[in-house]
Amino acid sequence: MDRTELLNPACQALMVSAPASGQGKTSVTAAIARAARQAGQRVRVFKTGPDYLDPMILARASGAPVYQLDLFMGGLAHCQRLLAEAAAASDLVLVEGVMGLFDGEPSSADLAAAFGLPVLVVLDASAMAQTFAALALGLARYRSDVRVAGVVANRVGSEGHARLLGAGLPADLPLVAALKRQPELALPERHLGLVQALELPALDAQLDAWAQAWRDGEALGSGGGLAAARLPLRLAPPAPEPLPRTLAGRRIAIARDACFSFIYPANVDLLRALGAETLFFSPLAGDALPDCDALWLPGGYPELHAQSLAARPGFFAALRAHHAAGKPLLAECGGMLALLESLTDAEGKTWPLAGLLPGSGRMQARLSALGLQAVAWPESAPGTELRGHSFHYSTLQTPLAPLAQARNPNGGATREALYGQGRLRASYIHHYFPSDPAAVAAFFAAGHAGPAA
Repeated sequence: MDRTELLNPACQALMVSAPASGQGKTSVTAAIARAARQAGQRVRVFKTGPDYLDPMILARASGAPVYQLDLFMGGLAHCQRLLAEAAAASDLVLVEGVMGLFDGEPSSADLAAAFGLPVLVVLDASAMAQTFAALALGLARYRSDVRVAGVVANRVGSEGHARLLGAGLPADLPLVAALKRQPELALPERHLGLVQALELPALDAQLDAWAQAWRDGEALGSGGGLAAARLPLRLAPPAPEPLPRTLAGRRIAIARDACFSFIYPANVDLLRALGAETLFFSPLAGDALPDCDALWLPGGYPELHAQSLAARPGFFAALRAHHAAGKPLLAECGGMLALLESLTDAEGKTWPLAGLLPGSGRMQARLSALGLQAVAWPESAPGTELRGHSFHYSTLQTPLAPLAQARNPNGGATREALYGQGRLRASYIHHYFPSDPAAVAAFFAAGHAGPAA
């Protein structure tokens, strides 16, 4: 790829990664974003890999929507376009990696190499001394096409500990910051990861505290702070992506609240680019289903809100009427569970739900499925497929036979089913619409003649 063009000479870029999950990537990325925003910079943040919860936190930190930057789900050209658009309007672009730097196919390292992103490695230093430098150096030298530009020591015990960690690093691998251990700044978690941003009333104050911790940490570092690690973002101009407005005149309702919250911004962008009008509503708040031609129930936490849903018989009746009218309805993961006859929560209590899909769901303590997914929808052209991911703690029992079965690109055991009943589609898969725009358009346009000539 030709990376010689500076789309915005003022824009700097950095990937934040780590040797593993749990090192503090999200809090460090959010802290940097918040500190830069407080300094008057325009900041855009991306998240590598499938995730909904971290982007909610990062969006609040940066003040802008957080998009996925994933080579499997979106592809190289799509990622290039998203980066270029962000670079043109920003002073700083941050990309939070997924898992460890070299984990998975494609990995965060593959993304960094594809776009020349310098990498800032976050290491949990709470139980390390000189080995910290050895681990950092190993990450920096593992691949010649990936530039590790600096290191962050997270959860250090003291200023002396920070000096000890920095002393072992070579001159070309600076200690950008040393962040002291502050358990009071940790965010609460539940089984899918961090608690949703909308459930944290004190989040903005916490993000401000993270920003101050970052500034203090830079002062403890020995490498000149963040400025020494980031570089201008160089990208070739993206090719145009014209889309036929096959959904012009189409009204698509999208459930969005604490129960139905797992929504990729790029999915909404695609529906609008195809000409659709998107109408958000909150079932938990008692909003009526908008007058619409199609409906999308995204994933979320029906198990936490099953009692509230069960107390909304009007919502379930509206879903049944929508389906009976032959209108398209897409239900993903938690959205699919809400359509079942019942759902048993983690405490063993069973709640009656919409009854649109035969079967029942049950929450369990351990993870049921995890993995990237790719599935050919009936609307997919030969050789194309909708991509996405699966991550859930529930199990499903249904007599329905699948319309299609997903494949797992990494060879994992998770291969989710796509169910269909009339114009209802349901799956545990969280689909990434830009991976197959034509199939998405065909599904949501079902029963629609299209725009007038």
